[in-house]
Amino acid sequence: MFERSIHLLKGFWRLTRLEHGIILIIAVFIGAIITSKNLVPLDTFIYASLSVLCIEVGTFALNDYFDLDVDIKNKRIDRPLVSGDLKPRTAFYLSCFSIPLGVFFSIFLNWICFLIAMVNAIISVFYDFKFKKFKFVGNFYIAFTMAIPFIFGSAMITTEIPAIIYFISLIAFLSGIGREIMKDVMDIEGDILRDTRSFPMIIGKKRSIKLSVLFYLAAVILSLVPFIVNIDEVFFNNLGYLIIVAISDTLFIYISLRMLFKPDFKNLEFERRYSLVAMSIGLLAFLVGPFLG
Repeated sequence: MFERSIHLLKGFWRLTRLEHGIILIIAVFIGAIITSKNLVPLDTFIYASLSVLCIEVGTFALNDYFDLDVDIKNKRIDRPLVSGDLKPRTAFYLSCFSIPLGVFFSIFLNWICFLIAMVNAIISVFYDFKFKKFKFVGNFYIAFTMAIPFIFGSAMITTEIPAIIYFISLIAFLSGIGREIMKDVMDIEGDILRDTRSFPMIIGKKRSIKLSVLFYLAAVILSLVPFIVNIDEVFFNNLGYLIIVAISDTLFIYISLRMLFKPDFKNLEFERRYSLVAMSIGLLAFLVGPFLG
């Protein structure tokens, strides 16, 4: 019984990609702490975290529900609906519960946060339900969901969002697009089955890899700007920030070189996994870098 419970919990974790939810919560905290330059109110942060987490959980569950046939074609046995660990209706009911709940929690913040949560929820449902065949649109949508938590976290503190928050969001947006295009190259067989319009389907796998690298390198270049240009005094000439972000950038550059010179179009799992590591280290730079300067 205990082993079965653990197995189900692992299935729910894989269905909802909770590691992404944790990263989104950290992004919310970064947006809030940079904006407030002080302690963040605990109750406000809890409501904000629950809001982004619930929407993230529901969105990924709905994604797997609609993607089941494609994931089977792509042999994604890491997906619990494909492996049979969870039933499709479980994913559907979870999304129906979690997404509205995430919007509900945003009510306890302010009207801007509520608007952001509502728009994000609506776009996520429409994308999963209607626009799956246009994955190049989805690339930008997923990148948007990776960028908006910084603004959401800042908005829960003030309506006057600092310029550095928009800049951090742009970096997250660019790296997010790069990561999604890389995933599309991996998933091209399933996309062919469903006649999905993705970058690899339109411009080919090799050019898509180059495009993914271009977005990664753009994010790398922009990540150095706060150290060089006084967008925010906390990061300007801050060696602590520079050291940590340099680790993230080095990993992104290494991933990009592997993709360019040792491409394995059917298996980019190494690059995809470590791109998430690089993004997490980048978050760490914005989170603890200011305290090391």
